[in-house]
This record gives sequence, C-alpha cells and structure tokens, in this order.
Amino acid sequence: MGTILRREGLPVSDPTVRRYMSQMGLQAVYPGPNLSKRAHDNLIYPYLLRYVAIGRPNQVWGTDITYIRMRSGFLYLVAFMDWYSRYVLSWELSDTLETEFVLKALRRALSIAIPEIANSDQGSQFTSVDYIALLKKNCVNISMDGRGRCMDNVFTERLWRSLKYQEVYLNEYESPREARAGIRRYFELYNTFRPHQGLGGLTPHEVYFGSPAYSIVTAKLEF
Repeated sequence: MGTILRREGLPVSDPTVRRYMSQMGLQAVYPGPNLSKRAHDNLIYPYLLRYVAIGRPNQVWGTDITYIRMRSGFLYLVAFMDWYSRYVLSWELSDTLETEFVLKALRRALSIAIPEIANSDQGSQFTSVDYIALLKKNCVNISMDGRGRCMDNVFTERLWRSLKYQEVYLNEYESPREARAGIRRYFELYNTFRPHQGLGGLTPHEVYFGSPAYSIVTAKLEF
C-alpha cells in the first residue's frame, strides 16, 4: 500500500500504513488459517478426475472448508456442491473443526442424491474414518486433491470467493445466528435466482433439476 501511495505523490512507508490501519481498526482482506491440515495416520485416496469429462448432475460432488469472519472471532463453513450444475446441495457452520459438522452436511446432501464421485482435499475431516465410511456405505467413489493443488477443487474455491466478496465481507456478523442467516440468504440467491454465464444463463437449481433449455453438450467440463 505504501508503494501505491508513493506513486500517487504521497510519501509514506509500509510500516506507517500498517500502523494507521491498526489504529483505525482496518485490516486487509486475505485468506485465513490453513484449514486443510492432513492427519498423517488417515487413509489418502487418489485424485480421480484428471481428464474426466463431467457431463451430468451427481457425477461429481466437491467439498471444502473455509472460515467465515465475524466481528469477534470466526466460524468454519463446509459445503457440498454438484460440479456439473454448481448447485450447493448442503452446507453447515461450526465454531470448531471437529468432523461432526462435515458429516452433518454430508448426510443432508446424501438425502437429496448419491454422487458417483466425491472430491475433497486431504484435510483430516475428509480423511476421517467416519467420513470415509459414510461415503463407502453409499457406494460413492472417493477422490482427493493432490497436496498443494488447490485448483483441483476450483468450483468450490470460486464459490468461496463469491460468497465472501458478495456477502461476508460486506457484513460484520455480530453472532453465529447472524452469520447463518446471511449465508443461508446468499446460497438461496446463488442456487435459485442468480443466472450463471457458464450455465447458459440458467441457475444452478434449473440445471441440477433438469431444465429442458439446458444443453449438456455445451456444459461438459474436462479435468
């Protein structure tokens, strides 16, 4: 920031900018703590989606965990998304990284449909015995991103970016209840009201549940 201001003719150093921001209670927008720490004793599965053409709903689901900033502290958010339609099947908030909130969201998603493949990173929640067992019980193939390959889960990463810049960063949630209400409102708009350019101008809900106007030929995705 100091470099930018100097180019504008305002001589100020980076430490000075940081001090002023701290005094005014301002902070930069940046990713939070690493939420994908691997539990070394857990079983890791290979990435199954390289060179795979995705051409129908429930062929591949993706999931990930991100953090949600509040005025005081933060929460953790998990979501399960159908990659073909970008439809968010389920999500859940938690104030800890215990696996149970991930399992709760997964059970809710599985009550809607069963995917052929579920993709995640190698975080301890997604390599836990309970998570793996729930997928295997439902005959779901398990795929995991390679370490350091965040683009393997690109659709979920884009979802996080949109959610944070269009909802979370515009609001200062006072409580988990406020955060839950705001995120619920956003996902309802995202799924059912907002058309997506990459979906031919349709919404994720229309594509996931089979709008006759949607052409699967133009929507195939290759990895």
